[in-house]
Amino acid sequence: MKVVLQRVSEASVTVDQQKVADIQKGLLVLVGIEDADIQEDIDWLVGKIIKMRIFGDENEVMNCSVQDINGDIIVVSQFTLHASTKKGNRPSYIKASKPDVAIPVYENFIASLEKEFDKKIQAGIFGADMKVRLLNDGPVTILIDSKNRE
Repeated sequence: MKVVLQRVSEASVTVDQQKVADIQKGLLVLVGIEDADIQEDIDWLVGKIIKMRIFGDENEVMNCSVQDINGDIIVVSQFTLHASTKKGNRPSYIKASKPDVAIPVYENFIASLEKEFDKKIQAGIFGADMKVRLLNDGPVTILIDSKNRE
C-alpha cells in the first residue's frame, strides 16, 4: 500500500460537479492499493499518518501531528501510485488492485483511520472521475510505502 501525504491549508474533492469532501487545515491522503496489502499494512500506515509530525508548533518547527492540531483528513483512492514506468512511455498499472479487491481494503483503511483518529474522515468516491483541489501548505508532500518501511 502506498500513500502520499500532503499537508494542506484546504482541500476538496468534487465528483460530477458536486463537492463530496471538503476540509481546512489537515492532510490530503492519496492511497494506492495492491493485491498483497493486508491489515498489517493498513494498521502501520494509519499509525504513521496520524502521528506524522509535519505541522508547525509555536516556533514553526514541524513538531505536531494532524491529531495534535485537531486537523482534518481527506482520503482519495489513486491507483496511479502503482504505475510502473520501466518500459516505454505508457505507464503500466498491473500492480494496482482491481476494484473487487481494492474497494474493501479502501473502505477498511478509512474505517481504521476513523477509529484511530477518533474523528470523521472525509473521502473521495472510489473509481470516480474526481477533481481534487488543494492548497499544499509548505509545500509538504511525503510518500510512504508499507512494503518499504524506511
